[in-house]
Amino acid sequence: MSSKTHAELTLLAVLSAALLVGCALAQSSPPTAVPPAPVTLTDSFGNEVHLTAPPTRIVSLAASNTEIVFAIGAGDRLVGRDEFSDFPAEALEVESIGSLYPKVNAEVVVALEPDLVLAAGITNPDDVTALAELGLTVYATSFAATIDDIYNDILAVGTLTGETAAAQAVVDDMQARVRAVEKLTANVSDRPTVFYEIDATDPSKPWTSGPGSFIDLLIGTAGGTNVGAASSEAYWQISLEELVQQDPQIIVLGSSKYGGQTPEIVAERAGWGQIAAVTAGNVHTFDDDLVSRPGPRLVQGLETLAAIVHPELSE
Repeated sequence: MSSKTHAELTLLAVLSAALLVGCALAQSSPPTAVPPAPVTLTDSFGNEVHLTAPPTRIVSLAASNTEIVFAIGAGDRLVGRDEFSDFPAEALEVESIGSLYPKVNAEVVVALEPDLVLAAGITNPDDVTALAELGLTVYATSFAATIDDIYNDILAVGTLTGETAAAQAVVDDMQARVRAVEKLTANVSDRPTVFYEIDATDPSKPWTSGPGSFIDLLIGTAGGTNVGAASSEAYWQISLEELVQQDPQIIVLGSSKYGGQTPEIVAERAGWGQIAAVTAGNVHTFDDDLVSRPGPRLVQGLETLAAIVHPELSE
């Protein structure tokens, strides 16, 4: 018999069992939640924006930002939007703050008690300043000039909202789709001339996109040649005389959604019947939102343009 008493042996057994149970509980218990780290980003206006936690109430001042918020899975946190934010359909269920012109209705925004206001490069800087002076946290995405700018805006909004993984997934998908189009059009020998119509309020000198615009970039990536690149202006009015001289092979009506333009209307315009695209029936309606909003759907706009410019590649 050991020198240990029966009582001591019993106590040791109880303590050992308790230790084993404690270890098992420690291994099976979930790790302690780590509070989100504070985030500090500098926006496109040079303002340093600081958040101590992911926002739960967001107001968007731009349709592009609204689409980004929904794309990264934070749409349920949107409590206010500008009147043009109409995509996705769920955005229409969010309270509208009305028009941003001539200025943002700061009173309405403040009443929504947002912990983050998403402005954009096109937002009036005075509005951003006014909202910040009222104590609101305002972050302005870029005045996007390249697709990389859009990627960076998506990642920034992902960082601000705590949806970094979702934002990266959106960017990865966009990049893969852009590369797919680039691969298809990289070696095309025929680069048809394309006229993109933005506005035809005056059909004798409609608005189009020149160099430095997203539309010019996308037409080129889609394997076409933008006739609007004849100007040094990113957006300009081309005369009918010059358009006839350029004689585009393809006409894309970005003016169809909001301007109601159709191939039939174009064919009836005075002087337009002699343009190659019209005589060949190569006039297409197009959702301008896909290229005028620097957000996740820009890649859809690129794919649509590529199918129009080079339909043989999508067969």
